[in-house]
Amino acid sequence: MQIQPILTALRKHRLATMLIALEIALACAVLCNACFLIVNRVQQTRVISGVDESALAAIKLTGYDPARGVDLNARVLSGLAKIPGVQSVSAINQVPFGDHAGTAGITTDPEGKRFGGVVDFYVGGPGSFKALGVQLVAGRVPQPGEYQPVDFFVPDDSAVWVTRVLAEHLWPGVDPLGKEFWTGKFHFRVAGVLAHLARPYGGEGGPSTIEWSVYVPAQPGAQLAAVYLLRADPARLPQVLRDARAAMATIAPDAVLDSKASQTIGSLRENYFRQDRVMAGILVGVIAALLLVTALGIVGLASFWVQQRRRQIGVRRALGATRGDILRYFQTENFLIVSGGIALGMVLAFGLNLMLMQHYELPRLPLYYLPVGALALWVLGQLAVLGPALRAAAVPPVVATRSV
Repeated sequence: MQIQPILTALRKHRLATMLIALEIALACAVLCNACFLIVNRVQQTRVISGVDESALAAIKLTGYDPARGVDLNARVLSGLAKIPGVQSVSAINQVPFGDHAGTAGITTDPEGKRFGGVVDFYVGGPGSFKALGVQLVAGRVPQPGEYQPVDFFVPDDSAVWVTRVLAEHLWPGVDPLGKEFWTGKFHFRVAGVLAHLARPYGGEGGPSTIEWSVYVPAQPGAQLAAVYLLRADPARLPQVLRDARAAMATIAPDAVLDSKASQTIGSLRENYFRQDRVMAGILVGVIAALLLVTALGIVGLASFWVQQRRRQIGVRRALGATRGDILRYFQTENFLIVSGGIALGMVLAFGLNLMLMQHYELPRLPLYYLPVGALALWVLGQLAVLGPALRAAAVPPVVATRSV
């Protein structure tokens, strides 16, 4: 089919052609970035916590006298251990998908000149390392003598366990065992490497930092109190948690149970990523609505042009054009309009992505989203124009000629 007659016809309808092309361009830009955001959100919800989520729950207390933290720990640890089904209970400062309690910047030199990033410190009492179920890939497990008292924030001069991701960031290509780092005056030595351990509330520096975690063994006390890690059989964990929450009124009447934070780790994950799932659903709705509006615009324009060109269609049919010729004409015309819109839309897609990167710290839009978005819009355009094109092709030559 000759393209030149189609382009000539489109030049006679510049405004309508331009409006549809702009609609396609906008749809392309939004479609590519919305799909990227959806995939990004879904990937975030699948983050590996590194702990045995199905067997763990957290109990958090507030409103207690900090000076009586030692007594509170003794009562709670003893009371929770007596609940049927509890396999272990230990003090810890935070849990994955829970509240932040140990975030600090670190350096790889005592002078504080080589900044290593902002990490999360999991400060755990005896039994917490085993209860978490973390996977050790290098080094050894904490020894009883390494659980030191906490005077402020974390124990000083302590052996610690870092994640593989954090170790590679701090000392790329080097064995991290025995390496040292500091946070202010506190000094740490790496005694082991963990496969995974997600930060409580994700990575402030983006998805790549979500496993910048450090485990520090410590003794429960005034600075390590009120958050407790329960481990139980996964089948019995919900009942164990209910019993533990109910027992707090008797075990610790001088403290207030934080119901929102006292959940299974699975529930904390569910609550943490709820907004991401809602956002993904909203974006799916936006994409569906945008594609529907785009399709309706193409259908409306094609139907209008079919009505305007009835005489032209009739003349072509009378001169021997087949129904297939008429059908291909409208499909080619639509393909050219959509292609022009897609070309502009790809530029807009990158512009929109740059804005999102600047204001929302999103990564750069991968190039493969552009051909996927283009293919989707080409298919949508051909399907949208098919109905009007079939109606045009079905008009008998005599009827079309006499209708004008």
